[in-house]
Amino acid sequence: MSIIEKKEKNLNLLINKLNSLSLTYSQPNYEVEKIKTEKNEILRQKTHLEKKNQELLREHKHLKEKIKSLQLEVKNRSQIEDEFNQEIEELSKETEKLVSDLDKWQI
Repeated sequence: MSIIEKKEKNLNLLINKLNSLSLTYSQPNYEVEKIKTEKNEILRQKTHLEKKNQELLREHKHLKEKIKSLQLEVKNRSQIEDEFNQEIEELSKETEKLVSDLDKWQI
């Protein structure tokens, strides 16, 4: 169970406890209002954190896709560079052979 899930579980338990409080405990009204206010604040915080979590998950997914795309691009460029280097090597060999043949003809 992740930390977020544990915190959410604890938060839900606290909210349930706050909801189950009744006025039969002969608590003064200001205490009841204080508890309701705290409960509402906790609910707002929970909602805010859930939205933030969703935003972070979306951003994480987007960044993972971007990294994957960049890795593919780097791989493709590397292949192109390798092919280019191979062609240069082949041309260099051909040039050396032609120079060698030219030297033979000049002798």
